Amino acid sequence: MVFNFTTFALEIINFLILIWILQRLFYKPVLAVIARRKQHIDQTLAEAQKLRNEAEDLRQRYENRQNEWEQEKQAAFGALRREIEAERKTQMDQLQADLEQERQKAKVILSRQRHDIQRQAEEKALQNGARFAGLVLRQAAGPELEARLCAMVLEHFNDLPEECRRCLKMLDTEKSVSIHITSAYPLPDELRQKLEQKLGALTNRPDVFHYAQDAGLIAGLRIDIGAWVLHANLQHELAGFAEIAHESD
Repeated sequence: MVFNFTTFALEIINFLILIWILQRLFYKPVLAVIARRKQHIDQTLAEAQKLRNEAEDLRQRYENRQNEWEQEKQAAFGALRREIEAERKTQMDQLQADLEQERQKAKVILSRQRHDIQRQAEEKALQNGARFAGLVLRQAAGPELEARLCAMVLEHFNDLPEECRRCLKMLDTEKSVSIHITSAYPLPDELRQKLEQKLGALTNRPDVFHYAQDAGLIAGLRIDIGAWVLHANLQHELAGFAEIAHESD
């Protein structure tokens, strides 16, 4: 093969022309595309980094908020637990107070029931005692006992209170009032005269006496002078005995 200098020179020129064409028509556009691509990639990376930073900030804020929420939850739970405990204590105290009040009421009711039962038993015993005493006195009573009671009445007239004497003295102005003397047994004439003299001296009405008999008196007298009544008999004493015992409760 023979080296041709002219051919070599033409090849050199052809290569340079090719280099210029490539430089002019291909290399610069490719570099521009590569530069734009690199700029786009850098911009994308910057945006990605920005998003990453924002995501990290959100994560940090979320974690902080979660910690704060956890603390708030614990605080709210503690407050709720304290409120529940306080309410439970209040309810328990109220329940204890209600139970104590109901216990006191039940105690009062039980005490009252016991008192009523005891009072009824005592009244029953007193009634039985009065009934038994009445039976005994009915068996033991007689004109002699009534005479002794009449003697006590006559002596009682001597010690009559001044108020009673004034009331009896005022009867002389009441013309329609009569003196009724009731006895369990017939009164002897001598005893009637003593009663009329004594009562006549007290009332100034010696002519208005009326006599009657009532075996229920057992023994003794009942003297009715208008609204004024004098009981001096065993029936009244027995009834008064039961009433006094009942009132003593």
